[in-house]
Amino acid sequence: MAEPANTPMPPSTPISATPRSASPAQSAPPQPGPLPPIPAFTTSSSSFSSYSGTVPSIRHPHHSASSSTSSTTDTRKPVVLHIGDPIQYNPQTYAALSASFTVIRPPAAERSRPQFLQALRERRWGDFDAVLRPFWGTGGEMGRWDAELVELLPASLRVFASAGAGFDWADVELLGERGIVYCNGGLAAAEAVADFAVALVIGTFRALPYCLSSATGGPQKFEKCHDDATPRSRNLRSQTLGLVGLGNIGQQLALKFTLAFGMTVLYYDIERKPAALEGKLGVRFCASLEALIRSSDCVVLCTPSGAGQLINAQSLAWFPPGGRLVNVARGSLVDEEALASALEAGKLSAAALDVHADEPRVNPRLAALADDRVMLTCHNAGGTVETHVGFEELAMRNVMAVLGGGAPITPINLQYLKKKGGA
Repeated sequence: MAEPANTPMPPSTPISATPRSASPAQSAPPQPGPLPPIPAFTTSSSSFSSYSGTVPSIRHPHHSASSSTSSTTDTRKPVVLHIGDPIQYNPQTYAALSASFTVIRPPAAERSRPQFLQALRERRWGDFDAVLRPFWGTGGEMGRWDAELVELLPASLRVFASAGAGFDWADVELLGERGIVYCNGGLAAAEAVADFAVALVIGTFRALPYCLSSATGGPQKFEKCHDDATPRSRNLRSQTLGLVGLGNIGQQLALKFTLAFGMTVLYYDIERKPAALEGKLGVRFCASLEALIRSSDCVVLCTPSGAGQLINAQSLAWFPPGGRLVNVARGSLVDEEALASALEAGKLSAAALDVHADEPRVNPRLAALADDRVMLTCHNAGGTVETHVGFEELAMRNVMAVLGGGAPITPINLQYLKKKGGA
């Protein structure tokens, strides 16, 4: 998925997580009512449990060892820095957040990088304990959260909870080393991305770019496509799908393609998943990326951008003749020039890309193939109303969980987390 236009991006890839559209207006916001239990995150269609791993002990700088057990020792109310647009979909949760913590939302003018850095230097917002960015379309005006910015953050900061699945725009390792848990919103977008990926995979097997462009090209093109698309099209049943990454999105894809389409599903990941999960999903593990690609009729990238450039001239040579590629992860994972060459040479029969290396610009060689062998979309995979709702809710619940003394729901940098205050 993609991130917003105002979010910083490395030169090779768009930032973080999902689409660039504004949140659709909600005609009738829900009225405040009882707040569901904080540890569980729920959307209209799925229920997710809180993170169950081990969180390193972090001593809050404003609490002594004795004050953690005495409400009278320190009455300071934790402060949440809310960057970006107001909450649109989850007023009940925001009301609970505001009741428990002091919420500060800087105006847009204070969020541009020079002003934001100056505000941190001046300690304008004091010793805030959390950063909340509940919407991917705003809140990224200050640019990358790199060493220049992170070093100015107060020692009190414990959690940064953001919308979006990706985190290319934040130095999560440095944040972790300072004892700050970074939580993303990928859990809320997984279903939308997986659904969109299904459409892209089908498109590569059924020559949909060719069929769509020919339908509006006049009677001659219509009739030619009616005849010529058939030898280029294959049923999905009994074909082999290779998933690069078996996280939330990969697991949903595995179930959809095994149960609904009767495909054989392989996967490659840094760590092999438990046998029980493999059995439940009906997937088989490949010990290397090369083994996965060589055995797959279609390869789907659904892994974080930290994996580096996975698809290049070398790995494209591993594809069987007529292989297919789908990318719903990050544009930086693919050498687009090498991919264009493989498509032009007929090594690959089709590709579908929702993410691009230089968004919002699309590779011109791939664009030239868009009416024939390549499906190109605008980083739309995670862009649904339900994803917006979930991003907001999940970001707030992560903040409430951590500041409430519990475990974060969707942490992504615990491996870098260091103990604060010698705890």
